[in-house]
Amino acid sequence: MIPFILKDLCVLCGKCVEVCPTQAIVLEKNGIYINEEFCEECGYCASVCLYNAINISFPLSTNKI
Repeated sequence: MIPFILKDLCVLCGKCVEVCPTQAIVLEKNGIYINEEFCEECGYCASVCLYNAINISFPLSTNKI
């Protein structure tokens, strides 16, 4: 799943940019964004974010036990 950024929590520290292996995260003056075309969905960005500003939504299972 492609991570998404909660812009009101992001402090633009750039840690996610540093760890992104494909350079899919871009930091600009007006904010940060993830280029979905390059994202490999590794989750490194979410794991290093100290402010919980990057999240990954996993679909709910529809399997019944």
